[in-house]
Amino acid sequence: MRMKDWVLFCLLIENNKIEIAGDRMKQLTIAEIEKRIENIVIESDPFLLDLLQDERKGVQQLVHRWKKKYAEKQQLKEKFAEMNVYEHKWRLKGFEMIAGVDEVGRGPLAGPVVAAAVILPHDFFLAGIDDSKKLSEKKRLEYDSIIRKESIAFSISMIHAQEIDEMNIYQATKKAMNVAIASLGPKPDFLLIDAMKLEIPFPSESIIKGDAKSISIAAASIIAKVARDTLMKEISQTYPVYGFQQNMGYGTKEHIDAIKQHGITSYHRKTFAPVKDFV
Repeated sequence: MRMKDWVLFCLLIENNKIEIAGDRMKQLTIAEIEKRIENIVIESDPFLLDLLQDERKGVQQLVHRWKKKYAEKQQLKEKFAEMNVYEHKWRLKGFEMIAGVDEVGRGPLAGPVVAAAVILPHDFFLAGIDDSKKLSEKKRLEYDSIIRKESIAFSISMIHAQEIDEMNIYQATKKAMNVAIASLGPKPDFLLIDAMKLEIPFPSESIIKGDAKSISIAAASIIAKVARDTLMKEISQTYPVYGFQQNMGYGTKEHIDAIKQHGITSYHRKTFAPVKDFV
């Protein structure tokens, strides 16, 4: 067979394959294709490639939707890899039990300042993990459950309003972090800390805005935030007029108006303005 004839023959076979694939796709309903496409995880999947030959508008919409979700997943994986840089750097230097440390609640007028410390396994993966403030409440609760389940260790420390007033918020924050670290079991051999400088018997690195740059610090941020929010919601059942279940103790207009009308509670920080004006 001459080369020209061979090329024509190959093209005929390939076109025939495409026609067969197209016919096979048309035998499937849009609903059937939708179920199957949900299980596709790579762009080179033969079924997905076959779908590209299906001219039905509904099928192409499914393909477009799949590609969009796939791109979003890839972005989350890339973001996770970026947030794992600090952990990877220190593991290469021989550290294994790397703990992330963060706090929430320095600014509110009521409630505790809460710190958390978390040690994650080296193969931990949670696409979408980020600074707790950037996550919806639903996502925080979901991630909190996963982190608690999959972490090697985690601990939470709360310093309440009376002690905050006695030592000031900065010292109270440091104490909460130190207690959270000391409560870890097993003990860490390295710490990644969000912004704060601590006097601790462990090597450490302080990272500005670390809850958005390190998966370990982000995990601690989520654990601490969920723990504090849960407590504030519990307190709101006893003191509903202050709206703690919504403002979490921060100085919203609703909260300040309630203080003016009803005074303060034992959960309010008496050294914070404008609370101190009503002591």
